[in-house]
Order: sequence, then structure tokens, then C-alpha cells
Amino acid sequence: MTGGHPVRSAPAGLDRDGLTRWAAATLAELAPAELVVDAFPAGLAGELSARAVPPGVRVVHLARLLRWDEYRQLLPAEPLAFAETWLVEPVTAGHEAYLRSVSAALAPLRLAEPPAAAPPAASPGGWLVVHSGPPGETAELVAYARETAALEGVRPRFTLVSPSRPATLPDDVAHLDVYPAWPLFAGAERIVTAAGCNAVRQAAPWADRHRMMPFPRRFDDQFARAARARAARAGRERWDRGGEHVKEWRR
Repeated sequence: MTGGHPVRSAPAGLDRDGLTRWAAATLAELAPAELVVDAFPAGLAGELSARAVPPGVRVVHLARLLRWDEYRQLLPAEPLAFAETWLVEPVTAGHEAYLRSVSAALAPLRLAEPPAAAPPAASPGGWLVVHSGPPGETAELVAYARETAALEGVRPRFTLVSPSRPATLPDDVAHLDVYPAWPLFAGAERIVTAAGCNAVRQAAPWADRHRMMPFPRRFDDQFARAARARAARAGRERWDRGGEHVKEWRR
């Protein structure tokens, strides 16, 4: 997934100040022209502050929906200043207000998926369950897909797309290790995922057949994202019902 690029990971056991010092030393060694901060504007522990970035480095942020009331407690006294902040998806009002206060420019960003490195195998059709783990969550998603199919009165083929086959996977569920998985979505009758940012975004063209089961995360707000996506789908369905333009559309 890293495309052959080198990966630097902080040593285990560092506290917030230790992580800040490690980031500062690593960036000083690498001397980048630009630093891209993904998802968390101050890092996962609040370690990314102005003290961590050498002078002259241009800093860009890719923002997505967070549980802002939880995350903002980590914000440092000396926040990073972003030359640009790109919103991969809408964020909450408080989150956006903070980003505007530390960004020279802020705008929405529509991501386009690059071509898969190699064409995936032909879509297995049926219902796809897509998740990278952990195993307990994968098992919950498979169970959710099977229960949903039973409620709909159908008996589809099930295929789990995941890096490894869980030991507890039912015998009637096939397994594929395919990355990226999104090229398989067009041929699926249903797409069952968690409600992570990328899964929801990649399945958006097939929203009518996408089913989400959000999981709790420390900062990522899967429940709000799933509710937002379901509301948007319900609005489209009302708009399209019977070919009439229904005025119940919710923006």
C-alpha cells in the first residue's frame, strides 16, 4: 500500500513530548520541502506542533470528519500553520472553524482513485463484505451481511475481501485478498463495509447497494459519517421515486 516508499515509525513508548522531539529530529534529517498531515491536524497524540516542523517547510493538511469534542483536547498551544487545508469530506462546525483559524486557504477536495496497479480478478458478484480487520470486526460485518440478506429474503453468494481469511469465517463465505477492493464494487449486488472515510467515499457511486456498519473509533466518527450517507441516500430515493421531483429533498 505504500508503493515502495520508505516508512518511518516512531519508537514505541514515547510520550507526547517524546513524539514531538522525534518528529522534529526526523523532519530535520529528511529536510522536506513539503509536509502533508493526514486526517489529524496535530497528530494522534497532539505531537505535531509548530515546534516539530523546521522553518521553511510548507505544511498541507488533508482533513476529514472527526469526533471533534474528543480530538480538540489534544490541540497544542503552538499549532501547525497550514498553507492549505483540503476537506476530503465535510467536517463539523467547530472543526472547520479551527481549521480556518490555522490555514491560509481551505477548500473541499474531491479525490479520484488511481488505476489499480494490476486489474483485479473478475468480480465475484453476489454480496461483498470488505474490511481489513481486526478479525472481530470482520466477523461482525459478515454476520451483519448474512442477517441483512435474511431480512431481505435473499440467499446471495457472499465473498469477504480482506488481507487474510479469518479462522472463524463460515464455509459458505468465499475469501479474496484484493487491494484495492473498489474495482469489484460495480459487479456486486451489495457492498457491506464499515463506515470509514475511504470505504464510504469509494462506494458512493453505488450508494443504493451499499450497507454500512459503523464501528467505534477513538477520533474517527464512523457513526456520524454513516448517518450522513444514509440521509443522503434517502434524499435521493425520495427525489427519484416514480420519476417525480419530490420536495422532501434534504440538502
